[in-house]
Amino acid sequence: MKELKKGVYWVGATDWKVRHFHGYELSTHRGSTYNSYLIMDEKIVLIDTVWEPLTDMFLENLSEVVDPRSIDYVVVNHAEPDHSGALPAIMKYVPNATVIVSKKGIETVKEHYHTDWNFKVVTTGERINIGKNDLMFIEASMLHWPDSMFTYLTGENILFSNDAFGQHFASSEIFNDEVDETEVYQEAIKYYANILTPFSKLVAKKIDELKALNLPIDIIAPSHGILWRKDPMRIVEKYSEWAAGNSQKSAVIVYNSMWGATHNMAEFIGKGIGQAGVEYKIFNISTADRNDVMAEIFKAKGIILGSSTVNNGLLTSLMPVIEDLMGLKFINKVGTSFGSYGWSGESPKLLTDYLTKAKIKVLQDGIKIKYMPDNKELEDCLQFGKSFAERMLTEF
Repeated sequence: MKELKKGVYWVGATDWKVRHFHGYELSTHRGSTYNSYLIMDEKIVLIDTVWEPLTDMFLENLSEVVDPRSIDYVVVNHAEPDHSGALPAIMKYVPNATVIVSKKGIETVKEHYHTDWNFKVVTTGERINIGKNDLMFIEASMLHWPDSMFTYLTGENILFSNDAFGQHFASSEIFNDEVDETEVYQEAIKYYANILTPFSKLVAKKIDELKALNLPIDIIAPSHGILWRKDPMRIVEKYSEWAAGNSQKSAVIVYNSMWGATHNMAEFIGKGIGQAGVEYKIFNISTADRNDVMAEIFKAKGIILGSSTVNNGLLTSLMPVIEDLMGLKFINKVGTSFGSYGWSGESPKLLTDYLTKAKIKVLQDGIKIKYMPDNKELEDCLQFGKSFAERMLTEF
């Protein structure tokens, strides 16, 4: 239990050991938190819960502040199980409490828990008085589920933003001015890149709507990770930048190699990019963390994919990256491809086709080399990288 402001508490759960999320789809190197909040006014309000396996920790934190049977309102900003998993446990204490949901939320909560609690559906701008303060609601559909919404506490000026503005980050502290902000922002952009990117247009629209409400905001309290107390609107501005698809003048090379030929190509393509004055990073996807790689691609302007040719196709380790590129719908990116082969050599063409399907602008044809590259062919790779970087720079 930690106090945000007088009468407002964090009562969530910290998961120091979790290293995968959404099944095994998202890496969480720094652990995570499941943030739940308690408001003690004339009415007692619980905002979100925690993942079901951490229910005992959650109930212990909650009970440090109040008898759970005293809760009047339970706000479900989003029904995904990492936020609502302990909801059935809470409702056993307060079966008649009002469960506040968005228009889509009533469907998602019922479909998850198959129970007909005392629901109240709210829409953007609607308020509920809880004593000296009001709860105000802002629908945030597809950030990142249809049911998502924000809850704003008047008087204390706290925006409970659920999945927006959060990160997977476990800490003994809860505020951004108490921790290493560099680490927090690393996790925030990774979270955005791997989860929210496909909804960037909606993110931009929602931020405009939020600003138009002209709400005083002292704290932004997301459902994962650190809360933003020092300059809280800075993370909102970062979201605006990320939603706009602003890129750095850099390139990312992602490849795999069977016997080192494609690896050597990657190294010399990178040298060529560097000679053109462009920063680059190289990842062998067989050893790199895919979500970290996607965060780097999200930040960069250029993406170059490489693979040996096997069975007239690609090394299968590249396919999750390709699926992410198509599913996350990155914008304002440019790319090309490369690869080595023995007798057929389809990989660069296949990779180029995938880049095109992912709506990444292909700046030049891919390069392929048979068996192991010699010095002249490595020089060709260097010039290939240099040419790509120079063409990429004209895109800014």
